[in-house]
Amino acid sequence: MAVEKAIASSSLVEVIDRILDKGIVIDAWVRISLVGIELLAIEARVVIAGVETFLKYAEAVGLLPEEAA
Repeated sequence: MAVEKAIASSSLVEVIDRILDKGIVIDAWVRISLVGIELLAIEARVVIAGVETFLKYAEAVGLLPEEAA
């Protein structure tokens, strides 16, 4: 009986599938000020997820409007 060694490497397709299935959030906030005067403020939230995953979690945190009855 031969013993096969499994290599623990992931293909790009597997990584993308996992990200779309679980989702990923990048939240960034940058503020540049000089002598107490705010010159630039940038806030960004990037969400990468599949549509099904996004809708499931958006509904849970109240980001979707309630359906009309």
